[in-house]
Amino acid sequence: MLRIVRPAGLFIAVIMLSIWAGGLAAQPQPGPTTNQPKQILFLYSLGPNFQPWATWSRVAREEMNRQSPWPLDIREQSLVTALDGQDAVNAKFVEYLTALYTQREPDLIVAIGAPAARFVQQYRADLFPNTPMLLAAVEVRRVQKSMLSGQDTVVATHVDHVAAFENILHLLPDTKTIAMIIGNSPGEQLWIKDVQRELKPLLGDRVELRLYNDLPFEEVLHELANLPPDSAIFFQQLMVDGAGAVYGDKEPWKRIAEIANAPIFTQEGAFFDGGFVGGPMLLPSDGGAKIAAAAIRILGGEKASDIHDAPISFAAPIYDWRQLQRWNIRESLLPSGSEIKFREPTAWERYSWQIISIAIALLLQAGLIAVLLHERHRRQLAEVQSRERLAELAHVNRLSTAGELSSLIAHEINQPLGAILANAEAAQIILKRPRPDMAELSEIVDAIQRNDERATEVIRRMRSLLKKAPFELTGMDLNDVVKETIELALTFARGRQVELRSSISSEPLPIRGDRVQLQQVILNLIVNSIDAMGHISVEGRNITIRTSRDEGFAELSVSDRGPGIPDHLLKQIFDPFFTTKAEGMGMGLAIARTIVEAHGGTLQAQNQLRGGARLTVRLPYAPS
Repeated sequence: MLRIVRPAGLFIAVIMLSIWAGGLAAQPQPGPTTNQPKQILFLYSLGPNFQPWATWSRVAREEMNRQSPWPLDIREQSLVTALDGQDAVNAKFVEYLTALYTQREPDLIVAIGAPAARFVQQYRADLFPNTPMLLAAVEVRRVQKSMLSGQDTVVATHVDHVAAFENILHLLPDTKTIAMIIGNSPGEQLWIKDVQRELKPLLGDRVELRLYNDLPFEEVLHELANLPPDSAIFFQQLMVDGAGAVYGDKEPWKRIAEIANAPIFTQEGAFFDGGFVGGPMLLPSDGGAKIAAAAIRILGGEKASDIHDAPISFAAPIYDWRQLQRWNIRESLLPSGSEIKFREPTAWERYSWQIISIAIALLLQAGLIAVLLHERHRRQLAEVQSRERLAELAHVNRLSTAGELSSLIAHEINQPLGAILANAEAAQIILKRPRPDMAELSEIVDAIQRNDERATEVIRRMRSLLKKAPFELTGMDLNDVVKETIELALTFARGRQVELRSSISSEPLPIRGDRVQLQQVILNLIVNSIDAMGHISVEGRNITIRTSRDEGFAELSVSDRGPGIPDHLLKQIFDPFFTTKAEGMGMGLAIARTIVEAHGGTLQAQNQLRGGARLTVRLPYAPS
């Protein structure tokens, strides 16, 4: 509920209530009076919760307790009313105070604010004329210096309205309207005249100064919510509104901050708690320290009138970072030496060590990735080079194998070529007859064609074996590769009087591989088996070639009936340059194993129980 200033009767009732409450607190205490605490009476203007004086007095009391070498007994009283023409009420209040301290007068009276200062100066003769009085937190222009006695001193303030409004215009140079919030009590009405006179040279006709002192507060809020563009608000104070309602203890600036459509400024640091942009202001911390220092000097015996402190002026500008952001005011416009409060910490300020830790982790991870990529590139390059060397070596090995097979291959080709020649001669003889036998000629031509295809197939197989091509994995059926290789090896096997037997799987064996190199592996295994049986009887010379599927692998085995491999040599036969042949290079099986491993498979050798050796190739099963 808002308090409404009413006729004197209401204030008399309030004062009587204060007399009753204060009387209870001021009952004389039994015991000796020596070494008692210093008794200080804080006299508030209007009420103990009216701002800004409430903040100033709180800081002053805290500083006095901190600085004082003696125990302090601080008591508080309030004037209650701010209206003029209440002499009867004020007289009763003087009587109350004198009655309250009949047993012992205060050691010091501290009047907080202009109304309290005016009251103690007006009633100085009746109100403890021998007690020092300290007029505090009163604007220097409101001090009646002619009425100060030798027992009085002042810790005054000085409000520089020109500096405060220059701050507004500096931060907001396009300002066209400034709404000034001030109340309608007698003291506030005095301020209106002073402000208008002081600001006229600064504002001139360029900036409109709007005053709402004669309006109820709710109407003032409506006006502030609908200010024109390029406006600003200056909050001086609001003790009593135009309808007589008291607002000095209700923090009206907070409601203004909620609805205002323009930035808000003030000259009073006690109001600076979140809704104001800021600027040069009077700070309660500065004022409270000065009030306490003066009070301690008086309590220590120094004459009050000998204490001359310069009025408390505006401190270095202070600004609210949140309001600067809200109203898009650049920090570069702030005066040199300004302090910015309520700045929200940046992500770096909040999480600096986490950011550093993450950055280090990322750098380490990036370094590790770079090393791994470099090693991967080197490995890939090494693999490519290895494959190229393998292809070169495999090609040389195929040429060597072809050299071994060349005589038999020549014989294999000569047979169809000889048959072709014989059939051609026979055809010529038939054609010379008077009546050539066309049926016989047709049979001869068919025979020529068959022998030509046979020779062509032999040559094709040799070209396939001998061609030089890069290592390339493609999809194929292992069964087909084995069949083609057996056809290629048949001539060599027949020439050595060796029987090739095959047991090819009925199901497809899909794999991924290089066809030529796999043919080379199979051919090497067959040739090695043929060589191994060179010293046994012809009847026992046979080789079995099998294909099958074993779980996830396609399997090929080449088994012979030779003497087998000595057990101590089973692990060495795949080593480069190791051979049991007198004229061998020792590279065939080493190259074969390298090719198989390049396909992701294995090549193993073992002896059979009934004699002979078996070499097994296992390649990953790769269905399409």
